[in-house]
Amino acid sequence: MKRFVQLVKREFKLFFRNTTLLLVFLLAPVIYALLIGLTYEKGKVENVPVIVVDYDHTPASSQLVEMLDDNNTIKVLNYTVTPANIKDEIIKTQAAAMVVIPERFEAMMQQGQYPEVNAYINTSNLLTANFASKSIQVVMGSYAAGAEMKALQKKGMPAELAKTKFEPFKANYITLFNTTSNYLIFMWPAIMAVVLQQVIMLAMAVSFASDFRRKDFVEIFRRESKLKLMLVKAIPSFFFANLNILFFYLFSLAFKIPTPTGLGTFFLNTELFILASIFLAVFVSVLIPNALKATQILMVIASPAFIMSGFTWPAIAMPPIVNALTSIVPLTPFLEALKISVIQQGNGFLTRPYALHLFILLVVFFVLSWITLVVKKKVVIRKKYRRLLEQRTAQQSS
Repeated sequence: MKRFVQLVKREFKLFFRNTTLLLVFLLAPVIYALLIGLTYEKGKVENVPVIVVDYDHTPASSQLVEMLDDNNTIKVLNYTVTPANIKDEIIKTQAAAMVVIPERFEAMMQQGQYPEVNAYINTSNLLTANFASKSIQVVMGSYAAGAEMKALQKKGMPAELAKTKFEPFKANYITLFNTTSNYLIFMWPAIMAVVLQQVIMLAMAVSFASDFRRKDFVEIFRRESKLKLMLVKAIPSFFFANLNILFFYLFSLAFKIPTPTGLGTFFLNTELFILASIFLAVFVSVLIPNALKATQILMVIASPAFIMSGFTWPAIAMPPIVNALTSIVPLTPFLEALKISVIQQGNGFLTRPYALHLFILLVVFFVLSWITLVVKKKVVIRKKYRRLLEQRTAQQSS
């Protein structure tokens, strides 16, 4: 036990001497948490520019323009004529859409004809396009319903009856999770998980790879058990990863992110995620003796993990081979558990499949790391034995 404590102290000393690791583990997560939180602070997109061209200039068309302008999501840019080049004008004004109200709009409605209002949606940015499109559809639908009811009332139909004629049944849409459609609540926890995994992998990538260059560690490696060395290497990263979790929690309070349900289960999933990430990095670090190459390989694994995790783009829309590849990255099951705990506020037992997934990954990477270290030890001993033979041969020949 005394020897174990000495090795842990040595590891912490090496950690604190490495300014790069300190910056990565202590400063980078705080900066990311703050920047991402401030980026998505509003949670919703508001005042999206929408070009509105009104060729009619009647009370009916003016009312439609006013209704569009009253919508919080939309910021109306009034045009008297259609731009010569619609695409160029949308690009220049960064508009999410263009709405064109035709001539004789009011007259055609009064005559029972159906004028066409064209909405050109700028889908170069799907997020703003969806917000703008949804808002335009809501406004158009409300306006059309109101106009139809007024037409029926003019024919002598009572208001209540006119309403039932236009709307034969009532549809209720009830949002269950993230009811305010807040983008901050959706993205911030997931990106913090991505940051944590990358920080762990960057730190652990150089753990064994850099230590094998030190003469004292080669001797320690030859004498000590591999299990002890793995634990010694993991403890500093495990400690600072949990410190980052504390930082993230404090920031989540500041940004009003919902507290995870089932804190015990959430804590268990988080610890499994941290340990699985650590031993994945240990495995690569031992396998690849060059610290730079080990870092590059781990970043190749970590960088696309969020995109392919199924958190934003559904996994059912991905090829099976992509799902198989992402399933070996600890981030994938953890994001699913995180979604249930934070966004959906689900019961802890619903995350059990993902906890089991993380546990399996942890065991697999732990065993692979141990096997690789055992093989590495044999290689190191053989190299030392060869050097001794070479030295003896050189002495005898001299």
